[in-house]
Amino acid sequence: MDSAEFRRRGKEMVDFVADYLEGIEGRQVYPDVEPGYLRPLIPTTAPEEPDMFEDIISDVEKIIMPGVTHWHSPFFFAYFPSANSYPALLADILCGAIGCIGFSWAASPACTELETVMMDWLGKMLKLPEAFLAGQVGEGGGVIQGSASEATLVALLAARTKVTRRLQAASPGLTQGAIMEKLVAYSSDQVVATLGTTSCCSFDNLLEVGPICNKEDMWLHIDAAYAGSSFICPEFRHLLNGVEFADSFNFNPHKWLLVNFDCSAMWVKKRTDLIGAFKLDPLYLKHNHQDSGTLHWQLPLGRRFRSLKMWFVFRMYGVKGLQAYIRKHVRLAHEFERLVQQDPRFEICTEVTLGLVCFRLKGSNRLNEELLERINSAKKIHLVPCHLRDKFVLRFAICARTVESAHVQLAWKHVAQLATSLLATPRD
Repeated sequence: MDSAEFRRRGKEMVDFVADYLEGIEGRQVYPDVEPGYLRPLIPTTAPEEPDMFEDIISDVEKIIMPGVTHWHSPFFFAYFPSANSYPALLADILCGAIGCIGFSWAASPACTELETVMMDWLGKMLKLPEAFLAGQVGEGGGVIQGSASEATLVALLAARTKVTRRLQAASPGLTQGAIMEKLVAYSSDQVVATLGTTSCCSFDNLLEVGPICNKEDMWLHIDAAYAGSSFICPEFRHLLNGVEFADSFNFNPHKWLLVNFDCSAMWVKKRTDLIGAFKLDPLYLKHNHQDSGTLHWQLPLGRRFRSLKMWFVFRMYGVKGLQAYIRKHVRLAHEFERLVQQDPRFEICTEVTLGLVCFRLKGSNRLNEELLERINSAKKIHLVPCHLRDKFVLRFAICARTVESAHVQLAWKHVAQLATSLLATPRD
């Protein structure tokens, strides 16, 4: 493929993607395939001679699309949102074209510097304390990780390194092994201090946890993977109160801020804590600007130019556009909540704070398991469950960028009809 064909095929691919997203509502949200469906449909080895682009695109529809769960369908209400927007898609094209491996400032200065600035932009949108921002002379700063899980692991490793070095400085005779066997990490049944838990979007009280951690000189990491995006709205910013006590904070713009996966934003108050844990200094990475902000704050050495997605999205939507998007999703969640509340057969299981509604039929866990089975077997909408204490609960998450009130109304009508059918079924 030369540049002339790339221009032609690129335009065709943009049309294909635009047609897919515009027509996604007409596709069945969850596939009909069984495990192993794909292997018999493709050759057992790579082709010896080149295939035609037209054949590949044809196979996308015939082989790939039948096995796709359409996360951006307005009838997808499972898990949490997976962000998607046209500006982010365009930025990903540019990222792939530049193709830098940003393991140091010298490897691609723009890759390092734009990420630092974008993380400051986002931190200011959240009104994070100044200590978390890099600025011109700050000690903190932000870095893009691949996922919230990765950010949590990075925080744990940084905390372990920091306390180990502190103890060894105080008692030089202590070996690393002797220290390691006594270290303790405290967690709840949701892992770390969490703002917006996965199961039901509940919030830990940072104003209680934070001062204890500070008093005991314990590293406090906060995970706001889903809910963090909402903190750009003034009416939800109070949910972040207490972040000033944290050593590190993380949320996923790739969930709810229209920046495509992967883009997990992590800030630290003292970036030296991360640099100290992850810095590498082989000769081939040395350059004349070693102190210029190289982001050795992660598990992998290489990093993609992911900040381009943030730059495009923030500029093309603006803060007000992103706030409007968040508020729309929250309104739709409350709309679904009201529909549930109007049906005496159902109950709301937790307070609806953002874009997630946890609900169930009044009755046994088995009854609700059967309802969910019927919902997902019909494949008109897609939901997943959670357990809240001993109750089996259905989760209704507002996910798609294109979801509207009409989709929420249709989804509720479908759930209510299936519940009517289920309750009319003779039971043992």
